[in-house]
Amino acid sequence: MADENPQAPAGARRNEDIALDLMKFIALTTGYGKAGVPGAGFQGGAAPKAEDYAAQLLELYERCRSAVEGKK
Repeated sequence: MADENPQAPAGARRNEDIALDLMKFIALTTGYGKAGVPGAGFQGGAAPKAEDYAAQLLELYERCRSAVEGKK
């Protein structure tokens, strides 16, 4: 692919891909970062701004990447 570094080892993007898949799974199954997601009897709440939601997803991605790489 054009965006991959041809000199990088074969598994160089693997941790990033795994972290991204983990982040997607967590965000979709838990509604991470979205206010107003009904659950356990709670309703309402204001929807977050796009910038806030993006920042929360980026934070979640970094946490997933650290977990995949074994960092604390």
